[in-house]
Amino acid sequence: TIIGLRRENAEENKRINARARRMIDAGLVDEVKALLAEDRPLSKQARCAIGYAEIIEHLAGRMSLEEAVELIKKNTRRLAKGQRTWFKTFKNVNWLDVEAEEPAEKILDRAKTLLKDAR
Repeated sequence: TIIGLRRENAEENKRINARARRMIDAGLVDEVKALLAEDRPLSKQARCAIGYAEIIEHLAGRMSLEEAVELIKKNTRRLAKGQRTWFKTFKNVNWLDVEAEEPAEKILDRAKTLLKDAR
């Protein structure tokens, strides 16, 4: 049984934007600086990861921090859209539409009910 969670696009975008800001506030810039300073630098793949790539560009002086944050938001929204498109190829997904401030416990209870009904 496959259960998929989905939110309204506007709500998902709002959450993505808030998460990008929390990543910066939690020290993403310092984390990337420290990783770049290690003896064994970041792999090519890690340097391309959303968040790291944009902050690396900022640290190299190619964009401001605010530009980097906006690009993190944009690239994360693009990834989320790609994931939604990919999940459309799954035939037997039981979708749960999640409300904006719905508590995780309530979502879990609804998922458990769905699983019970699927048996």
